[in-house]
Amino acid sequence: MIFTDLHFGTGIEMKIWRGQEYHNRGEQQIIGYLEDYHKSKGYMLSFCFNKKKKVGVQEIVIGDKTVIEAIV
Repeated sequence: MIFTDLHFGTGIEMKIWRGQEYHNRGEQQIIGYLEDYHKSKGYMLSFCFNKKKKVGVQEIVIGDKTVIEAIV
């Protein structure tokens, strides 16, 4: 699910953790949205229900786009 505020230009991708491959596709999906809306920064919120999850916030740079990613 993505939320986009066209007035402020904020894109937020929300995902449920279903493995690394699914996660990688989510990152590419938010990058696609950023390209479509001519933005350089977006946000990704991943909900992980694994007991050994690694929670936190990180900044990922993919090409000329920046994704701030939080795993909770």
